[in-house]
Amino acid sequence: MYRATWNGQVIAESADIFSVDGYHSFPPDSVRRQYLVPGSTLSTCQWKGRASDFTLAVDGRENRDAAWCYAEPLPAAEPIRGYIAFWRGVRVQRVRGGVTRRC
Repeated sequence: MYRATWNGQVIAESADIFSVDGYHSFPPDSVRRQYLVPGSTLSTCQWKGRASDFTLAVDGRENRDAAWCYAEPLPAAEPIRGYIAFWRGVRVQRVRGGVTRRC
C-alpha cells in the first residue's frame, strides 16, 4: 500500500501505482479529489504528452501545481491515462505491501 500525504492529510492511497520518471502516479479512483483544484498550468512531455496540473487545497493551505495528470497521453504513456502524480512536498511512502509498476 502506498500513501501520498500533504499538510497532515492523506491525498491518495493505493496498493498499485506507477513509477514514472521518478514520480509516483496513483490510480484516479484512489485520489481524494476534494483536495484537488484544477490549475491553469499545462506542461508537455515528448513521450507522455500534455499534462494538466492541480493545486492541492488542504485545511486552508494551498500547494500550487503539486499534482498532475495525463488525461489523454501519447501511446507510450497510455498505461498512466488518468493517473495522478505528486511532487512539491507531497510525501509518498510505502506503508505495506503494494505493487509499483514502471511505465
